[in-house]
Amino acid sequence: MKASRRPLLVAGLAIASAAALSLVGCSGGGGGSNSSSGGNDRGPITYVQGKDNNNVIRPLIDKWNTAHPKEKVTLKEQSDNADQQHDDLVQHFQAKDSGYDVVSVDVVWTAEFAAKGWLQPLTGSYKLDTSKLLPATVNSATYNNTLYAAPFATDGGILYYRSDLVKTPPATWDDMMKDCDIAKANNMDCYAGQFADYEGLTVNVAEAINTNGGTVVGKDGKTPTLDTSDAKAGLQRLVDAFKDGNIPQAALTYQEEQGRQSFEAGKLLFMRNWPYVYSLATTDGSSVVKDKFAVAPLPGVGSGAGASSLGGHNIAVSQFSKHKATAVDFMKFMESDDSQKYLVVKASNAPVIASLYSDPDLNKQLPYLSTLKKSLDSAVPRPVSPFYPAITKAVADDSFAALKGTESVDQALSDMQKAIKTAGSGS
Repeated sequence: MKASRRPLLVAGLAIASAAALSLVGCSGGGGGSNSSSGGNDRGPITYVQGKDNNNVIRPLIDKWNTAHPKEKVTLKEQSDNADQQHDDLVQHFQAKDSGYDVVSVDVVWTAEFAAKGWLQPLTGSYKLDTSKLLPATVNSATYNNTLYAAPFATDGGILYYRSDLVKTPPATWDDMMKDCDIAKANNMDCYAGQFADYEGLTVNVAEAINTNGGTVVGKDGKTPTLDTSDAKAGLQRLVDAFKDGNIPQAALTYQEEQGRQSFEAGKLLFMRNWPYVYSLATTDGSSVVKDKFAVAPLPGVGSGAGASSLGGHNIAVSQFSKHKATAVDFMKFMESDDSQKYLVVKASNAPVIASLYSDPDLNKQLPYLSTLKKSLDSAVPRPVSPFYPAITKAVADDSFAALKGTESVDQALSDMQKAIKTAGSGS
């Protein structure tokens, strides 16, 4: 998924990993009571998510509605911009809107929304069976040891490359930069990820830093750790690629979709994006690379693959829904084996059910599954913090300045360090 994402898409993704009850205090921690004074009824509900680029959600909803004529689901489709999706949800939660029953939640929003008391804790009569799910997806839906969302689609960043021009995918960043000579010889741009000033940039910068052995924050999820040589080397790698033209200046405007469109138009040799692109690049009528690309793990530094940011989206029930019993059943339907298989086949959505990655039929249909599993195995979660919006703003804004060349790497990291420290203190 996108880096709301779903950037798309490291993000998963945006995975993995969806008010009649007594609420958690607006600035307090998670937990939440499962006692109810209403809202546990059945009836029509609205499901809210970002743009359905692959047109796969409507058929699933149609299937549900056919089986549940008295509990029909209406899709409310948001934009394909992660930040706009987030702000739309915040606006409706603050208004205690009962019309946003079930919502798609980027894995990095769970802590924020749960801490503010906006999500129904999945405990008691709302409890979900998570035993068959990838552990990382369950963790992405958990805050203060309480599950607040149903893992729905996980995500890991992968490298798309022109297999007709590059016979062996680059294992390291330096190898990929050397292959940029191939792009120049074919009048193409070499590499792009998501480098516009938004959540996707945080994902890409975190991947560069994590791949180099650095971290953005410590294990507590709030103490900044950007004053290291590893963090500097990671960000410097991206800055240098912009300076020498291996990443085009146009990529400063790229979110997931702009990168996808450029790759499908044959303008990019390499692209970092989420798994959802695979389906579109092979089926879009306008794609000129249908039979000319393959995927590989993100390039690393030295030995080993690069470290993807864990992406994806989970599905949560609003505390303000009046039909929570229906909402929870719809969540279970969306993360069922049948729904998950449908989504990975039709939209390249990374499933949250562990057994599907070893399913022989799926692997025959989807040769990228093993690559995706490698990406997920090495994926690093973004900070789990109720102050995540402030953290990601600091990373995106200052790294964007460094990529543009208006701020040095040292200054950008110093400014990030200070801003994240302030955010982590809650001030």
